[in-house]
This record gives sequence, structure tokens and C-alpha cells, in this order.
Amino acid sequence: MSAKTRIQDALQVLKELGMPREQQNDRTALCLLSLLNLTPEKKWSEAEAPLVGITPMMEYARSHYGMKYAPNTRETFRRFSIHQMVQAGLVLSNPDNPTRPVNSPKTVYQVAPAVLDLVRKHGTRNWNRLLAAYNKNHTSLAARYANARRMKLIPVRMAGGDVLLTPGKHSLLIRDVVEQFAPRFTPGADILSLGDTGKKWAVRDEAGFKKLGIKLDDHGKMPDVVLHDTRRNWLLLVEVVTSHGPVNPKRHAELKAQFVKSKAGLVFVTAFPTRSIMNRYWNELAWETEVWVAEHPDHMIHLNGSRFLGPYHKPPKRKGQK
Repeated sequence: MSAKTRIQDALQVLKELGMPREQQNDRTALCLLSLLNLTPEKKWSEAEAPLVGITPMMEYARSHYGMKYAPNTRETFRRFSIHQMVQAGLVLSNPDNPTRPVNSPKTVYQVAPAVLDLVRKHGTRNWNRLLAAYNKNHTSLAARYANARRMKLIPVRMAGGDVLLTPGKHSLLIRDVVEQFAPRFTPGADILSLGDTGKKWAVRDEAGFKKLGIKLDDHGKMPDVVLHDTRRNWLLLVEVVTSHGPVNPKRHAELKAQFVKSKAGLVFVTAFPTRSIMNRYWNELAWETEVWVAEHPDHMIHLNGSRFLGPYHKPPKRKGQK
């Protein structure tokens, strides 16, 4: 068997054992092969379970598979291949001395007994049955990671049911725009789109945009939130800012051009989580735009000049004034 074929087989084993996609790579496959002491010439039934350190794994990859890794990638092997294999229960850390510190230069790893028994049957007609039995009794790391990610997702309450956003400060501010800004300033507005850092779109109402004469361009950078205030026929284009991206003059011009055919009037909004973050970008903000700060949700800042010139409250009438 060629080295390339054996590595491909090891990759398939990692996939079938439920390793995350990030560990389905040559480096992790070579870690597994070295832990099994499987050279290209050996059969899977000849797999063994020696104690192996990180540096010997790298040397094994070079000697038997022609894959040379620089010495400074040792930490990459440990953090992004072996660590996950240990988490998945495929590999044991320091089974000869469990009290040995993980960062000890003497740290060694060994394939778990149940995994050794299983991989020795790879390629036999019993493989699929034995693999299914193993996976039934061992929750895969990919499944555990996915569950952990689901638990961290940020729910956004919407009329049609919750929408889940990828965890992060950006998503938290998008949630605040939907749950705090919209009910105060555009009650009953339709949410036409919500951006998401994980999957680009959490909401994308193409039919709603089409009714307003807008054809979406997948290559154009959409605002983080788009709201349609149907009562006043306003289209609010909201950019949320936690680290970059306010509605500055350049972005203002881009959005005007992008939504030039809109049948609804355009309103440009920059949302910040705090006033201190807003202050970093104050000099960049474009005129004829709005600013909303989540920590003060009842107020808006209008960069609109004379449009709003005048007192907020009527003064008391003077004596003799009608």
C-alpha cells in the first residue's frame, strides 16, 4: 500500500469516528498512524499501541510517510490534533504515569484499547457493524462540539419564532437592535434581513425586498439589519459596530447606491453597544444619519442639522400670551 493511500484510509477512519472537520487532515491522520505504529507496508490488523511523544510522531511522519514538519510545528501537533483526539477518547495521555504534567517534555500518548481493537478490523466485512457499535457507545467529539456550539448560540426573539445567531459581541448587538431598538422606534416593522458571522444570513426575505423594488446582490455588502417600517414606508439600514464599520460618508454613499431603487424612504442608522465605543467613531459618522446606543435604548442621536432644530418641549405661555 502506498503512503498516500494509507493516509487517506486514516483520514476516513477519523471521519467515521466523528472527529471534527478541523481534525480531518494529514497531520492528524499521521498522528493516528504513528500511535498505531502502522507503516504503509503493514496491515490494519497489525496495529499496535506504543507510547509515543509529539516529537517522535513528527519523526515517524518523516521517516515512514515522507511528510516533513518543521520543529516549531510541535505545538500545532499537540494543540490542534492530539488535544482533540484525547478529548474524543481515541487517545490516552500519559497512561504510564497519569500524574505527569501535560506540559512535561516526557509526556506520551497511547491509542485507547477500544479504538485499537476496532481499527484492527478496518477493511474487514465486520468493520461497519463494529464501527456502528463503537459509535453507539461513544458520543463523537464532532457531536459534542456541535452541541456546545448550539448551547452558546444567541436567540433573537421574532414574531415568527426565535432566530439563532453565532455567538459574539456583534450578534449580541444585532439582537439588541431587534429587541430594543425596533420596538421603540419602528414598532411593528418587518425584519427583511439579519446578518450572521457564522452563516452570513440569519434572515433574508427576498420577497420583501422585491416588493420594494430591490434586487439583492450577493456580492454587495448588506447592512447588518434591514427593517421595513410599513406604517411610514421607511427602510432602515442598520450597521452594528463593535469593532469597525459605522455609517461614514463612504458607507453612506455605498448604501444609497445599493438601495437606490427602493420604493421606501431610506434611513441610515449606526448602532453602538456603548457611548464609549461610539466616541471612538464620532468623527467618522456621516451627516443625515442616525445613531443609537444600546446602553441608552430610549434615545437617538440625529446627525441631521436643521431638520430637527427647535425645542423638545413648548415653553410656558407668558402673561397675556394667547
